[in-house]
Amino acid sequence: MRAELFSAEQMELHGKALAGLHGLAIGRAPDLLLSRLADNEKTLVGVCTLLTQEVSAKSRITPAAGWLLDNFYLIEEQIRTARRHLPKGYSRELPRLASGPSAGRPRMYDIALEIISHGDGRVDTEVLTRFVAAYQTVSDLKLGELWALPIMLRLAVIENLRRVAMRIAVGRRERDLANSWADRMSEVAERDPKSLILVIADMARSQPPMVSPFVAELARRLQGRGPALALPLTWIEQHLSESGLTIELVVQSENQQQAADQVSVSNSIGSLRVLGAIDWREFVESLSVVERTLIEDPSGIYGKMDFASRDRYRHAAERIARAGSMTEREVARLAVELATPGAAGNGQDVRLGHVGYFLVDKGVPILERAAQVRQPMPRKLSWLARQLSLPLYLGGIAVVSAGAALGLLTQLSASGVSRLWLGGIAVVALLAASRLGVAWANWLCSVLVTPQILPKMDFSRGIPPQSRTLVIVPTMLTSAAGLDDLIEALEVRFLANQDDYLHFGLLTDFADAAQATRPEDAPLLLLAQTRIGELNDKYGIAGGQTRDDIFFLFHRPRRWNPLDRIWMGHERKRGKLADLNALLRGGAQDAFSLVVGNTTELCKVKYVITLDTDTQLPRDAARRFVAAMAHPLNQPHFDAVKQRVTEGYGILQPSVAISLPGTNRSLFARLYGGEPGIDPYTRSASDVYQDVFAEGSFIGKGIYDVDAFERAVGGNFPENTILSHDLLEGCYARSGLLNDVQLYEDYPAQYASDVSRRHRWIRGDWQLAGWLLRRVPGAGRQARRESAFDALAVEADG
Repeated sequence: MRAELFSAEQMELHGKALAGLHGLAIGRAPDLLLSRLADNEKTLVGVCTLLTQEVSAKSRITPAAGWLLDNFYLIEEQIRTARRHLPKGYSRELPRLASGPSAGRPRMYDIALEIISHGDGRVDTEVLTRFVAAYQTVSDLKLGELWALPIMLRLAVIENLRRVAMRIAVGRRERDLANSWADRMSEVAERDPKSLILVIADMARSQPPMVSPFVAELARRLQGRGPALALPLTWIEQHLSESGLTIELVVQSENQQQAADQVSVSNSIGSLRVLGAIDWREFVESLSVVERTLIEDPSGIYGKMDFASRDRYRHAAERIARAGSMTEREVARLAVELATPGAAGNGQDVRLGHVGYFLVDKGVPILERAAQVRQPMPRKLSWLARQLSLPLYLGGIAVVSAGAALGLLTQLSASGVSRLWLGGIAVVALLAASRLGVAWANWLCSVLVTPQILPKMDFSRGIPPQSRTLVIVPTMLTSAAGLDDLIEALEVRFLANQDDYLHFGLLTDFADAAQATRPEDAPLLLLAQTRIGELNDKYGIAGGQTRDDIFFLFHRPRRWNPLDRIWMGHERKRGKLADLNALLRGGAQDAFSLVVGNTTELCKVKYVITLDTDTQLPRDAARRFVAAMAHPLNQPHFDAVKQRVTEGYGILQPSVAISLPGTNRSLFARLYGGEPGIDPYTRSASDVYQDVFAEGSFIGKGIYDVDAFERAVGGNFPENTILSHDLLEGCYARSGLLNDVQLYEDYPAQYASDVSRRHRWIRGDWQLAGWLLRRVPGAGRQARRESAFDALAVEADG
């Protein structure tokens, strides 16, 4: 496997030449790499076992053997990594060679072997990049091949280590043979020198291999040991002279071979470490022909997205190319061409000018038809199932629920239970069986439907001015100690999510009271004003100027509620957010009795991130929220006829997990809050709804577009009617689920708190029943009915 060493320039030329020699086979072939990997592992383990025995016996080993033995833990780890990243059948998906030494194996495997063999086991990032780039000037590599290169290089390095290990093992046997003859001769020379000639004759008759390990080891043992032991060396010298060699030349050759083996092993060990340190994402993007094509996106959006979103687009082009007759480059070019007319504007949807519309959104069928994609029957059935997703989902739940309930009732009827009792039991049985039906439908959806992550912009370097965002915490001012906790939590959120265009605030009410004001209100409000001012003073110094628009306090006075006959914050949390949205757009000046912070820039706020009091905002989570909302495919489209958002998302709801400290607050929290993957409010249904219906349920923690939210929700809900407003807001403004962004919150510490929370949810759910009527409460009309039903279905699953 060791070949002529090439410089970077020579490797570049070799890449072009190799691309011209490679011919691809048609059809599929058996996987040959996994069996070879298993064989290499067996060989390396056997050699290292042999070396371990030699070391235990205090025998001398070569430098290469020492390197191999000292780093065998790393080799074993890389073999496990290779096996994990090379599942059965994986290599069959890659283009394979039709002829040559690597015939039947993936083309990328032969490329990896060439890189390793001409670099003596060394992987250099620059050389690797130039080699692959030169190869692609003659023949394009598929995206899957580029992603397969790291694992193929690991396999090639392991192959190279096997080669050296085999030489070490063979050399070890030859040196052991030399040592056995040297021991016999030394013993005879000391005991009976005249019999030494007989031992030499025996060695000559055995025809020992006159290879460098044997000769060098025998010479090392016998040279300088006296005239008697010089006789076998003379015989060897004469034997070697027939081939034009001398003992000195053979010993020199052995030393050079050991040095070369040491360099090869050290290079290979170093390469295994380098392979784990290379940023393969940057490598693939820099060499992908699909990337170079999609970067020409007419809207200019593609190059501004984050890596995960760009990679999803590239894999979409790969999938379409695999199913059709075009290459990946041609599919990407076709997507750019389809998006070009839409980028010209002409009053069309801006999404039509973005390549993502045709790669991952509703324009996929258009691109597939243009690419002449062959639709296999499973894909056709999958498409049909998506068109009928709601009937299939609800029908599956109904069938399972009815079947389970009917089975129970049949058994009870056979046992002689009266019809009167059966009627009552049927209602209870159907309710209980519906939980089984929902669980079964959700499980089946999670198995059959592949989750899709929402695309995002790349805001890792900061939120742009046009996406200015306010992080707000609707809460109540109840005590000085509680206020200190609120301020501390707000400061922690800021420290984890600092950005020039990200603001933080508290949106507060006082607790319900029998009168408009209480004596303790004014001191508490003054303390809140002071604390917010201190935060602005502490963190507002930047560039020699002091900012007073980082932290805000928005406080509303109590208002008389004639229905509940109490003074309270108007419409509680829903009213808070409605008044805040109005304030951000220049209205509702009289809705707040106190606003702390410079509000000059607030009119430019495009998004609001709303959190509960105990919700933690992890590092840079706010940027990821905004990055998702700002992506063109996620931006909301308001339907003036249906009076709600029908495309994109006005709200994005993240995943919510229980924080580690929250699970240790009490025994109850440890029992129920620490179960991984279990969230009683969001996880059992929201993931399924997002994956199947491309919508999720809003539970009051997330980000929303201020203008779209107000346009879809503002003025639609009657007062003193709705408790679970989040679910309806999510349906009117269309809520999506950010599966890959997570918030953390505490679990109720006491059973009574959990019961109170669930009681509040149930009350809110039943209040939504009016939205199932032909004329829903408030300003909404029949168009709202299916939204309300969807909200109730989501909550029922939760």
